[in-house]
Amino acid sequence: MRGADQRSEGIFSYVRLEQRVPADHPLRAIRDLADAALKDLSRDFARLYARHGRPSIPPERLLRALLLQAFYTVRSERQLMEQLDYNLLFRWFVGLSMDDQVWDATVFCKNRDRLLDGDIAAKFFVTVLNLPQVRGLLSSEHFSVDGTLIEAWASMKSFVPKDGGDPPSGKQSGSGQGRNVERDFHGEKRKNDTHSSTTDPDARLFRKGAGKEAKLCHMGHLMMENRNGLIVDARLTEANGTAERTTALDMIEDNAKPGSTVGADKNYDTADFVAGCRERGCTPHVSQNDTNRRSAIDARTTRHPGYRISTIKRKRIEEPFGWIKTVGGLRKTRHRGRGLVEWFFVLTAAAYNLVRIPKMLAATG
Repeated sequence: MRGADQRSEGIFSYVRLEQRVPADHPLRAIRDLADAALKDLSRDFARLYARHGRPSIPPERLLRALLLQAFYTVRSERQLMEQLDYNLLFRWFVGLSMDDQVWDATVFCKNRDRLLDGDIAAKFFVTVLNLPQVRGLLSSEHFSVDGTLIEAWASMKSFVPKDGGDPPSGKQSGSGQGRNVERDFHGEKRKNDTHSSTTDPDARLFRKGAGKEAKLCHMGHLMMENRNGLIVDARLTEANGTAERTTALDMIEDNAKPGSTVGADKNYDTADFVAGCRERGCTPHVSQNDTNRRSAIDARTTRHPGYRISTIKRKRIEEPFGWIKTVGGLRKTRHRGRGLVEWFFVLTAAAYNLVRIPKMLAATG
């Protein structure tokens, strides 16, 4: 017989939230890894909070909520709190019961500086990689490096002269001085030396290549191990023509041991980067850029079979960049200031690793 379309609710519910999440749901394995890393960070959290006073929202729950924001491409913290209010899966992952009240979105603003000062994102990133079950997945000999542009949360109209002179030229739309006045940039010279953004002073005007549009942006950098394609280092710097190579050398010095190989694209085929790799005891497996000049890589490196393997493997570094920008929502950052943008860039890189690691452990186990 046909069932009646009537809404009925019991006074009491005896179904536990744990029972609502399928036993094979991907978030179960991810939460086990995240909880293990957060447990190791307990002392770091304790140093950030006062010993007396009203208990705050546990930082572990705040971080789990931010991981969900990256996993499910939630656009804002207000939408994240809305999801957390009615989404049982989100409640379970964060650690809230069915009856727990969801906190206000401004809680993130109030706690952000504390977590930022404690460098919690970087510590969480490293702690996940140092888990006993994860260390066996990482290669300690073969790496790849690359950089990408992270568009700043700032309009080109905010890029004005530093000295405050020469007000922007252009025409106004309608009457009055509205805050979104039309601008005509034709013939106007704008440089990072003389101009800066009033919205995000840390953003820099940068063009990715010839014929490309110049944008206000930051530059994100990743170092990947070549065995399974996991990120082992993530940093964010000022966007300029040398940042990719100088930051890559810093990551190599901090993560690669002598005798390692480092793959990179043609942008890294410069004498200073190749020499810097060799000074650190690493072999630069850089793609040759010999179109208009002589390559810094010669047959002493390219004749080895390992060079060809590295040039193939290093292309996988585009996968985490693509995930961070599309799923993680960092094609254009929602935050201002290099410190805060880097904090979220590193946390999103950790989220990418957490998505990939359970699949690898299942395949090897």
